[in-house]
Amino acid sequence: MTPITEVEGRRLALSNLEKVIHPATGFTKGELLHYYATTASALLPHLRDRPLSFLRYPDGPDGQLFFAKNVPPGTPDWVTTAEVPRAEGPARMVLVQDLATLMWAANLVTEFHTPQWRIDTPDVADRLVFDLDPGTPATVVECCGVALWLRERLAADDIEAYAKTSGSKGLHLLASVEPTPSQRTTEYAKRLAVEAEKAMPRLVLHRMTRSLRPGKVFVDWSQNAARKTTAAPYTLRARPAPTVSAPVTWEEVAACASPGALVFRASDIAPRLQAYGDLLAPLLDPGQAGPLPSF
Repeated sequence: MTPITEVEGRRLALSNLEKVIHPATGFTKGELLHYYATTASALLPHLRDRPLSFLRYPDGPDGQLFFAKNVPPGTPDWVTTAEVPRAEGPARMVLVQDLATLMWAANLVTEFHTPQWRIDTPDVADRLVFDLDPGTPATVVECCGVALWLRERLAADDIEAYAKTSGSKGLHLLASVEPTPSQRTTEYAKRLAVEAEKAMPRLVLHRMTRSLRPGKVFVDWSQNAARKTTAAPYTLRARPAPTVSAPVTWEEVAACASPGALVFRASDIAPRLQAYGDLLAPLLDPGQAGPLPSF
């Protein structure tokens, strides 16, 4: 029998609670739902007003993975949805605005991915993002070196960067910017990625060519494009262990000497929130957003 629970006055059917979703640690769907319920106060503000893309993995990372942008069939009528412009025509997407919607979406077993813009201003970014992706044998250790360089370069343009793990192999850098057309934030991010490659040619790559990636850090600037999305802060990832895209301090980035130093699992997040609060909270403050430099 599927248990029915009530969340903020909404009735939810939560299914398969004993099912193992992350096989490396035996982490169950019930534990996944508990993780999202207890992390909601930090996670929800980063999802709110951003149309969600879901990477669903209902049978774990070894099962079928599918990316869903449109509102899933069977979505309750109380879930907020919005029409989003797309090149191939408008689409209706989910907005996770409250705890009940978060728990409904988590019950689908999903990674949460957001664009760098809000629903009221599609194609106008309020975030800048760099996805630092290491090509084997490079690891997150090399990503940290590149992140520190980018942090300083952004600071030279009066832009303050914040870091989080990708929850996979790499690192994400995020910054709050005044509302700026996505095309312009993309051009700016590409420009900095090119500069990083010139400064560290043996380490950094700004082109997507896979054959060039081994041993280098690909600075993916393209996720600033309006149509692209990035794993949200605090989302679990479809990996064998329940790893999280976790905010980190710059001290942790500077001190990172081994790949395991920046791996955080679901069980690590509550103590980190207790110790640090939400390290990405400044991104939510419009007063922290500065203009992109003219270029």
